[in-house]
Amino acid sequence: MKDIEVEETTVRIDLAAALRWFDRLRMNEGIANHVSHDMGDGTFLLNPYGVHWSVIRASDFVRLPIGTEPNSIGEDIDPTAWAIHGALHRNVRHARCVMHLHSRAATALSSLADPSLPPVDQNAMRFYDRVAIDIGFDGMGLGDEAMRIAGTLGEKRILMMAQHGVLVVGDSVAQCLDDLYYFEKAADTYLFALATGRPLNMATADVAEKTARQWENYPGFATRHLAAIRHVLNIEDTGYAA
Repeated sequence: MKDIEVEETTVRIDLAAALRWFDRLRMNEGIANHVSHDMGDGTFLLNPYGVHWSVIRASDFVRLPIGTEPNSIGEDIDPTAWAIHGALHRNVRHARCVMHLHSRAATALSSLADPSLPPVDQNAMRFYDRVAIDIGFDGMGLGDEAMRIAGTLGEKRILMMAQHGVLVVGDSVAQCLDDLYYFEKAADTYLFALATGRPLNMATADVAEKTARQWENYPGFATRHLAAIRHVLNIEDTGYAA
C-alpha cells in the first residue's frame, strides 16, 4: 500500500508539472484538454474540469474508475474527458498515460486535408510511420467517438485527430510530455516550411526510419526532459507539487 501511495504522489506531481509547462509553452487551450494516468488498481487520475493549467496542483487531480462510468459526473469532471480517456484506459493496453492537446501547430496540421507529418527534419523523422490518423471526426468525443479513437490508435502511441488536435499515450508522464513537445515542434517546422512556398527536402524512408529508431534508443531522454522541467518549477513555481 505504501508503494502505491508513493507512486500516486509522484504521478500527481509529474502530471501537474507537465500541465504547468504546457501552459508556459502556450500549448494549452483555455480550460479544455486533459491528461490522465492509469494507477494500476482499476482507477485513473484526470485533471479536473475548470482548473487552469497555470495553477494546477498535484492534489487537484480526480481519481475515477476505469471500468464503468461514475454514477454521477460531478462538476469537476469534463464529460468529453471521461469519454475519451476512459475509453482509452479500458481498451488500449499500452495507454498507461494519456495526453490530449489542441496545441497550435498540431491542431493546424489536423485541419489540413492530409494531416500526416512528413519527414522534413529530424524531429518529424522521430514520428515516421508511428502516427495513427483519425479522419472520422463526428462531434465532441462522446460515446461512439471515444471508442472509434481507441480503435484507430491501435498499437501506436501518437494519434493525429483530424480537426481535433493530437493525442499521445505511453508508459509514463515523461514519455507523453516528450512526445507532445517534439510533435508540436515538428508540426510547427513543417507548417513554417510549407509557408515559404518552396520545395520541401524530404528524407528517404530509410533515413527517416533510421532516425526514428535512434530517437527511440536515445538513453533516458524523456525522463531527463521531465526532470529538467521539474527542476525549473522547483525554483520558480513550487506550488505545482502541493
